[in-house]
Amino acid sequence: MNQAADAPARPAAAPAQAAQLAEERARAAAWFVSLRDTICAAFERLEDEQTEGPFAHLPAGRFERKETRRAGEGPEGEKGGDQGGGVMSVMRGGRLFEKVGVNVSEVYGRLGDQAQRSLTARRAIPGLSTDPRFWASGVSLVAHMRSPKAPAVHMNTRMFWTPFCWWFGGGTDLNPMVAVDEDTAFFHGVLKEACDRHDAAFYPKYKAWADDYFMIRHWNEPRGVGGIFYDDHCTGDWEADFAFTQDVGRAFLDAFAPITEKRRFERWTDADREHQLVRRGRYAEFNLVYDRGTRFGLETGHNPEAVLMSLPPEAKWP
Repeated sequence: MNQAADAPARPAAAPAQAAQLAEERARAAAWFVSLRDTICAAFERLEDEQTEGPFAHLPAGRFERKETRRAGEGPEGEKGGDQGGGVMSVMRGGRLFEKVGVNVSEVYGRLGDQAQRSLTARRAIPGLSTDPRFWASGVSLVAHMRSPKAPAVHMNTRMFWTPFCWWFGGGTDLNPMVAVDEDTAFFHGVLKEACDRHDAAFYPKYKAWADDYFMIRHWNEPRGVGGIFYDDHCTGDWEADFAFTQDVGRAFLDAFAPITEKRRFERWTDADREHQLVRRGRYAEFNLVYDRGTRFGLETGHNPEAVLMSLPPEAKWP
């Protein structure tokens, strides 16, 4: 399946649009920061409410923030200088969350040869090799839970720009240690509702893309129970595409938090924990071998600590 080949054409930016595009980039970057703040506040409330279970005696987890900077070529090809960066917000050792990171970034500069090949493998971008400037901003989240009964989860939304095109991407997927049908149905139902507000074709298309993308191919097994995934999303209407991406971001907490609240007090055993650690090993394999964001972040010189934030604090390979 090659969903990217079905992505709509992405328009080039005329010089007269430069000011408008700068404003749009600023709005997108500000939205991703706002979404980060909303999610972090919600997760800290969940930590405060974790009053039962084997880790309830611990202090409620809190996010620690750390700035990161990108190393690479600047917009004019100079080495060093300002190429942007981001902020890591990571909670470790909480009552409910064993490790969760919610990163925001805004990076820019020039794409190296490997990064250009990565982008153009999905779709040709005429002119990129002669003017490889880029700008990208987004929010990325991965949560690994204490309880094997509470599913891990991933979410990201982002905007990417070059002088010749722009697009949005993102999505979210649920990663339970053992699939529970009612939780899967609820998670997908919330995402479908968010997609349907914009286009009834979005959910089936982007669900299928997630099913294909979040596949651990060397094991021939899915990473979890799916969700939605999209990239190269550009209808030519920036406001509509931005509104869709905002709704995907808002839908995340509506889809994930109720499942966590339902499962977080369930009893679990040492055998459940062992299974959780093995499943985390599979999760790490996917992110290191297949994940586009991991590869792109490392190829473009972003801080490795931020890029690899998604890896679990503990995992096993039997």
